Amino acid sequence: MPLHVTLKLAAGVPSFRRAATMRVVRAAIAAGGHRGDFRVVHYNVLGDHLHLVVEAAGAAALARGMQGLSVRLARRVNALLGRRGRLLAQRYHARPLRTPTEVRNAVRYVLLNARHHGAERGAVMARGWVDPYSSALWFDGWKAAIRTDAPWLRALAKEGRPTADPHTWLLAIGWRRGGGLIDIDDVPGPAP
Repeated sequence: MPLHVTLKLAAGVPSFRRAATMRVVRAAIAAGGHRGDFRVVHYNVLGDHLHLVVEAAGAAALARGMQGLSVRLARRVNALLGRRGRLLAQRYHARPLRTPTEVRNAVRYVLLNARHHGAERGAVMARGWVDPYSSALWFDGWKAAIRTDAPWLRALAKEGRPTADPHTWLLAIGWRRGGGLIDIDDVPGPAP
């Protein structure tokens, strides 16, 4: 089943929206987000929290997968930042996605979350802007082809996709029945 998962950072942890931290986060997702019963399919990293769209074979698979991912994140990010202690503020929050519309709305929200937060602050983002702190570059459900001519996008694409391919019908195909392809310039509202 697909799920929308949110992980909040502990107080005092520096923002994750930094290039060095993001490389470590992508590596942790690539190393710990691909098991037979648990997969990270999409992500977006904000300053103080992460949004994930995952697939899990059940509650136990979700718990094991999230525990493994959380441990990898904590070890790697704490080592990078030269800190010790708790990285995540609390246990993750997961919401099951049961319909094509729920899945589409969650994917849209996760991949375009920086636009959502930017709009709240009054920021204007360039048309076609791809968030480098998300898996948007590797998403194949955009209405139009995204621009990949910026040097940083080409470099990011060369690193390879850190997420897994979806296996459930809802996350692989069904979400398109919930409203069609997604506009990269869309600004999602509050969390679905």
